[in-house]
Amino acid sequence: MSEVSKDGAKTVKLAERRVFSQSFKPLYNEGMGLVEQAAEYLDGQGRAEAKRLSRLGATLYAAESMRLTTRLMQIASWLLLQRAANSGEMTRDQVASEKSKVRLDTASAHEDVAGWTELPADFVDLVTRSLRLQALVRRMDEEVYGAGARAVLPSIAGRSNPVSDQITLLNTAFARG
Repeated sequence: MSEVSKDGAKTVKLAERRVFSQSFKPLYNEGMGLVEQAAEYLDGQGRAEAKRLSRLGATLYAAESMRLTTRLMQIASWLLLQRAANSGEMTRDQVASEKSKVRLDTASAHEDVAGWTELPADFVDLVTRSLRLQALVRRMDEEVYGAGARAVLPSIAGRSNPVSDQITLLNTAFARG
């Protein structure tokens, strides 16, 4: 958890300490809670609100819903891996190997894009909170594992299926938990 700097002093990586300690639990709970809130919203209130949008708003809502879901599944995968490492169910090397399949860079449309102002406030809140959480998790990931540790799955046509890769990652995390 600590490194020796050029001048010989030990430095502590705060993100690493947070990820591999009991203080990780609130972050884990926040992330998983947001996943649950988004799922409930999208299956209920969000579905009803989307039906009242214009064609442009509905198209943007559909695209942003997919981005939101993808972003939250990636965050959940990262959190599950960290929990497995924290509990000793996986080694850091195993986590690093599986973590290479996780992408913490799912973008969102900008607020100035046509149709954004039509989107329901509760939906925009979920998108905003997911982006904030993604940024926090990405910073922690880079501090703990290094910016160079982020490998992207090869996108060879027919060989890489992001959905299948995500399901495999989640099965791996849950099978050990």
